Parts: sequence; C-alpha cells; structure tokens
Amino acid sequence: MAKIEQGNGVDLRGSPEKLTDNGKGSSYGSDPEVNGNVPGEKEVDKYGFSGGAQQHSSAEEIPTDVLRQRESKWLEMLNSWDKWMAKKHKKVKERCQKGIPPSLRGRAWLYLTGGKVKREQNQRKFQELDSQPGDPKWVDIIERDLHRQFPFHEMFEARGGHGQQDLFRVLKAYTLHRPEEGYCQAQAPIAAVLLMHMPAEDAFWVLVQICEKYLPGYYSSGLEAIQLDGEILYALLRRVSPVAHRHLKKHKLEPVLYMTEWFMCAFSRTLPWASVLRVWDMFLCEGVKILFRVGLVLLKCTLGSQEKLKASQGLYETMELLRAIQPQYLREGFLVQEIIELGVSEKDIEKEHFAQLRRWKETHGDLHCKSPPRMHGAKAIITAEPPSRQDLKQRPTIIVHSPLATQTDGEREQDAKESAKTNKGKQKKTTLPPVETVNPYLSPSDPSPLLKHMIVQGSKESLSSAEHDTYL
Repeated sequence: MAKIEQGNGVDLRGSPEKLTDNGKGSSYGSDPEVNGNVPGEKEVDKYGFSGGAQQHSSAEEIPTDVLRQRESKWLEMLNSWDKWMAKKHKKVKERCQKGIPPSLRGRAWLYLTGGKVKREQNQRKFQELDSQPGDPKWVDIIERDLHRQFPFHEMFEARGGHGQQDLFRVLKAYTLHRPEEGYCQAQAPIAAVLLMHMPAEDAFWVLVQICEKYLPGYYSSGLEAIQLDGEILYALLRRVSPVAHRHLKKHKLEPVLYMTEWFMCAFSRTLPWASVLRVWDMFLCEGVKILFRVGLVLLKCTLGSQEKLKASQGLYETMELLRAIQPQYLREGFLVQEIIELGVSEKDIEKEHFAQLRRWKETHGDLHCKSPPRMHGAKAIITAEPPSRQDLKQRPTIIVHSPLATQTDGEREQDAKESAKTNKGKQKKTTLPPVETVNPYLSPSDPSPLLKHMIVQGSKESLSSAEHDTYL
C-alpha cells in the first residue's frame, strides 16, 4: 500500500482572506461587494454556476407536472418519516434513485442522514460552537481553503461573502465538535455542497453525520480508512472488470492515487453537477456502497477493454485517463443507470473490508485511528438510533411574526373600537396579517416571492481555480 503523509491532508498554499476578528466569525455585512451584490448581473445556470467545468452538465429535464407529483410524494414521506423508513424503505430508496426534487433536496438530505434528529437532540449546540473562537491553527488553515471551494458558484465566488462566511462557520464548528480530528481539506467541498441546499446549522449536523456514520475515519490523521477502502475498491474491481484490474496491477497503480479525491469529496469535484446531485441522493440514502459503485463504473468504462487501453500504455498515461474521464461516462442518465444495475452490495463491501483489515494488521499492525463502524445508509442510522416523533417534527427555520399575534382577544376588540371611532362610524374589520413561513430549502431557481427582493446578484470578482488541492 502507498504511504500517506501523516496529518489531515491539508494543502497550505494560498493566502488567507481573513473572515475572523480575533477568531470570532464575522456577521453578515452590508457591503454590496462583500455580499456578491455588485451592479451588473452575472449569468448563471440553474445550479448557480457562472463558469467552470461543472457548469456544463447535461441535466435531464423533468416535466413540470411530474416534478409537482414528486414533490407531493416527498412532502407526504417527510411528514411521516419514521413510518416510511420502518415500513416502506424500499419505496424511499426508489424515489432517491429517481432523484429528489430540487425544492426539497436539502430537507430530504437532513432527514436521510439523521441530521434532523441530531439537531433536535442538541439544540443550541451549533450556536455555542459558532460563538467560540476556535483553535487558531485550524482557523488559519480553513481560511486559506475557503476561496478554493467552487469559486464559480454564485454562493462562494465573492471573497468574504455570505457563502464563504457560512462555510467557515460550519468547518470551524466541526473542529470544536471533534477537536481530536480537527480539520481535513476534503471536508470543505462536502460542507460547501450542503450549504448550497440548507442553512449553516443543518449543514453542520449533516456534515457530522457524514463524517461519523457514512465515512468514519476518512478525515482523521493518517487517512487509514481511505487507504483500506482503496484496497476494497481494487479487490471488487477484479470481479467487476478483470481487464481494468489487470491493467492497474501491471502498472502498479496504487488505489489511493486515483480514488482518494473521488471518495473523500464524494465525487463532488469529479462529476458534472447534475450527476453529483443524483449520486448524493443515492449515497445519503444507501450509504458508501454508492461511492464504490461510482468508482467501479468509472474504472470499468475507462479501462475495461483492450481497445480503451491502447491509449494508456504506462502509469502516467493511465493516470491522465482517470483524471479526464470521457464525458459520456459522466452523464447523469448513463451513470445513474450503471450505478443502479451494478451488483455490489453492503455484504460484498463488509466481507472485503474484513479481508483487507486482516491484511493491514499483518503488514502494518493495528489501526492507529479507532473509528466507529460505518452505517450503510439512512435505514441503518434510523434503526440504530430510533428517533422520537418530536425529533422528526418539522419546524420552520424562518418565521415572520405578526405584530398583533401576541395581543389578547380583549386588546384586539379594544383596538377595533378605537379604530371605528377614528373613522367616524365607518365599519372597518380588523384582520390579522397571516404568519408567513419561509422555506429555507427552496431551489435557487424557484425563489420564494418573499425572498425575490433579497436575491444576491453575481459578483464581478473572478476567482482563480488554477490552484489544485492535495489530499495526500
């Protein structure tokens, strides 16, 4: 196995753009340039990208009436989440495979991962962590990484803008929540994807669940868990594509050289955006087996025949092929179908995990990082930690209270009489304005009417994406 440098795989290049004052997270500013609200609107795609490789993704268009039906079904599931997971988990899985409606994706991810339950059981915890200054060592490293996360997305393109502030808050909070782990560079894109779909507090708890339940040990010092999973992927490839397996063995291409970023970032930096979202829908429902299936599909499609191997006669050429996989293999429709049809189960992964763990102990001794056993998806999580009905109760994040809502009936009656006198006997009904609840999970492409005046225009500031992250 390839040796991985100790530490959390952090690349320290780049100059930090300070978001803190004595270590404390700054609040949302009113400077239009900081907020990305510079006069002159930038054209973005429906996912919020104004450029970069992930903007050009051939997303499947879903008819509006079909989308409305799917939204209705998901709302029904979310309102009775425990019952659906207990009795109709197969249907939940099928609906995740079809793709979660964009308007409900954030809320669905929160429920699938168990982040909703964690948030309810630890109320005010995120606020407490957010108010703390954080370890200066991690704060400095996190600040250096902020501008590298999806610099062509409208949420993160402005230095010091709201997106980067929230990303800082979430990552800093995690280092305080798990000081023994600290921060790993590959956590930043994971947190950024979550922030595109949900508020900072929800993103924090989903990140906690991904790090502790879905991918335990991935972001710990030494990265032993990712090395083990690399060997598992390599062993499974022998069955899925013997040709690709022989080629990688012939050129002694270690798995960690090509799969580390794939798995640690959950393919968020590898696939077109439409494909990223579909993979995440399935990954957060079914667990890590989805990441293994994606990796196996890409290896099989890229190196799975003698014809394809003609252009990769050495280690360097093979690495180049895997760094620039042909677009037809990454398209949403093709990739999702291949993932669903590939017969690799949790049992296959666990069986190979024990085999690789035994080999590891023979060659390296015991693991230095004692990670909890991983859970294979939403069903395993909710079974291991059954939530109460109260934990699953939906609570709006933003509530606009009526100024009259706290008045008693007597006070309202008195106000009505005084109003009638003022209007010289004219009858005038006193009606309470409705309490509006804003859904924080709405799709960027379909903003609430209440929020339309708040939409942030794209920043004119262009950030370089030439810098490359190093996870090894």
